[in-house]
Amino acid sequence: MNDSTIKFRPVDDGNTQMRQILNDVYRSLQEKGYDPINQIVGYLLSEDPTYITNHRGARSLICKLDRDEVLQELVRHYLAE
Repeated sequence: MNDSTIKFRPVDDGNTQMRQILNDVYRSLQEKGYDPINQIVGYLLSEDPTYITNHRGARSLICKLDRDEVLQELVRHYLAE
């Protein structure tokens, strides 16, 4: 058993592409009548792209993001508030 803690590498704080993609995916889900937060969380937890609609290319957009980096940024932002 390994008792050492794994360290995540820091994500670029100026990652505007991640923010833009998440905003675009959010809007696409909203336009199709889904609860965007629940759908994005489902995707982040499962990595199952079917949580995200194909509308406006949202599914292919979100697949461009690294889930670990998205979660890291979300936690960083949440705790900074």
